[in-house]
Amino acid sequence: MKVGIDSYCYHRFFGDVYDEQVPPPKKMTLKDFLKRAHELDVDGVSLESCFVPSFDKEYLSEIKGLLDEYNLDRVWAWGHPDGLEGGKNEKEYEKMIENFEYAQAVGAKVMRVVGSSLEFRLEPHEPQIERLSKMFSNAVKTAEKYDIKMAVENHLDFNSDEIFTILNNVRSPYLGLNFDSGNFVRVLDDPVKAMEKLAKYVYATHIKDLRIQEGVPADEWYFFSCTAVGDGGIVDNLKLGRLLEDAGYEGFMAVEIDFLHPDYKNNEDKAVARSIKELKRIAKAVTK
Repeated sequence: MKVGIDSYCYHRFFGDVYDEQVPPPKKMTLKDFLKRAHELDVDGVSLESCFVPSFDKEYLSEIKGLLDEYNLDRVWAWGHPDGLEGGKNEKEYEKMIENFEYAQAVGAKVMRVVGSSLEFRLEPHEPQIERLSKMFSNAVKTAEKYDIKMAVENHLDFNSDEIFTILNNVRSPYLGLNFDSGNFVRVLDDPVKAMEKLAKYVYATHIKDLRIQEGVPADEWYFFSCTAVGDGGIVDNLKLGRLLEDAGYEGFMAVEIDFLHPDYKNNEDKAVARSIKELKRIAKAVTK
């Protein structure tokens, strides 16, 4: 089992600051992130395309060179924040298709994609699933052409049964799942039971641990806020790791932090470092 980091952990430092957060003391570049990942001695990184400053071939070639130099597995992550908007946004679909070229340029063999989001969570799900199933059924043709697998994320939208329905509708080895352990909790789905259903379809991960944030209304998405993995959170990531190992998962367990719990006093890097230490322990425990 391998361990990695999604660049969204540092979203404030890339300029994506939520209304409820404070700006960071400094900015971070993509190269800074890769250097930090190398320092933390991880096996892989997931690169959020929204934080990539240029899709110029020369720049992406330079990023690929750094990834190769640091010997990092890589996932190209497209779709933050709303992706295909429940299958209603054809322009975003075209952007998703364009991103296969960028994923190929950095040497990624998996591309995370987003079908819907929190923004569309209260809209009827069946029409969204139908539209997305059609879109992904078309997109897998491009995925096969590039030999890059798509991994649709449960992006604070669908539960595990609904994700399974999309995968079953498309029925292609070029569409699997980016399993976000925290987002299943946030839609009130048990991530362990979800993994039991979906492990064989997992191509990428976002590994979160969550703790209730006191004083936040229960209907706010960040009511369950991120902690470092294993630091008093409610997600059994060891069990998730075992299920992934049993399923023959070939990717890495990538820590992702979105809304950091206030106990960490805006120190994402400390939470990431602690998470990596715990994920390495989990990886050692589950590897056969």
